[in-house]
Amino acid sequence: MLKKVLLVVGCAAVFSGGPLRTAAQQNSQEKEHVLWQKLAATVNEVDSKLDGVLAVAILDLTTGQKYLLHADEVMPTASSIKIAILAELYRQAQQGGIKLTDFYTLQQSDLVGGSGITSVLTPGMTRLTLRDVAGLVISVSDNSATNVIIDRIGMENVNALLDSLGLARTRLRRKMMDLKAASEGRENVATPREMMLLLENLYRGKVLNRQMTEDFFNLLSVHKESYIPRNLPEDVKVANKPGELEGVRNDSGIVFTGKRPYVISVMTTYLRRERDGGEAITRISDAAYQMFDRLSRASELGRVISPHDTGNP
Repeated sequence: MLKKVLLVVGCAAVFSGGPLRTAAQQNSQEKEHVLWQKLAATVNEVDSKLDGVLAVAILDLTTGQKYLLHADEVMPTASSIKIAILAELYRQAQQGGIKLTDFYTLQQSDLVGGSGITSVLTPGMTRLTLRDVAGLVISVSDNSATNVIIDRIGMENVNALLDSLGLARTRLRRKMMDLKAASEGRENVATPREMMLLLENLYRGKVLNRQMTEDFFNLLSVHKESYIPRNLPEDVKVANKPGELEGVRNDSGIVFTGKRPYVISVMTTYLRRERDGGEAITRISDAAYQMFDRLSRASELGRVISPHDTGNP
C-alpha cells in the first residue's frame, strides 16, 4: 500500500557570532521552510493530476533537508540504472582493474534493440575506448554500449557496489532489452530514495576519489534528451540519466545550482500516457530549481541578488 510521506529535515549547525547570528540563522531557516512547503504543494498537485504512480526524492546537498513522496516504493528504473553501471565502471578503473582508455572493438553480436549510434558503426572495425563506450551509454542511452560495459565490469559487481552503500532495493537484474528476463520478473529496479542516496554518496566522494568523481559527473552531465533539465537555463550543469519504458518515465540526477546543489529523483510507473509522466517530471524539476536557485543567490533575509542586479538600495 502506498504511503504518502513528506519529510522536510533540517540539519543542525553550530555558528559563531553570538545570539544575534543564531537568531538570524533561525529566521532564515523558517523562511526556507515556507519555500519547502510550497515545493511540496506543487509536487502534491502534480501527483493528484497524474494518471499513474509518482514517487519523488529531493535532497539539498548543503543543508540535508529533503522532500520525499512515496520515496521507498520499488519502481522500474529503465535506463536510469545506468548511473549505477557507470559508477561501478569508474570504481573498477580507480582500483586499476581496468582502464578507461582500454580499447574495445565493436562486435556484431553486441548489437541489440535500442542500439542507437552503435547500430550504424561497423562491427569488427570500430574501436572505442571504454570511456567512449560509456559516453554512448549516457549521451544517447545506447543499449548495446551498455551491455558491453556490463559484460566488462560484471553485473554482480554493480550490485555489490550498491550493497556496500546500503542500497539493497536498487538492483541490476538484466542486460538491456532482455525482454525474456523482464517478462520473468527480472526487471531493473530502484526507489527514489536509493537513487538519491547513490548520487549523494558519489557527490560526497564516498565511492570515488576526487579526480574520478569529477570525471564521473562531467560524463554524466553530457547533453542528452531528458526531463530534469528540459526547461532549466542552458548554463546550469545537470548530471542526470533519464529512463523510459512502456508505462514508465524516470529521471534522476544532481543539479549544480550555484551554492545550493541538489539531488532530484522522480520516478513514474503505471502511466496511462507516458507523455504525462515526462511532463510531471519536468514540472517538479522546474519547481525545485526555482527554489534552489533563489536560495543560492539570496541573503538570509531572502534578498535575491543576480549578477546583473543594479536595483536601488
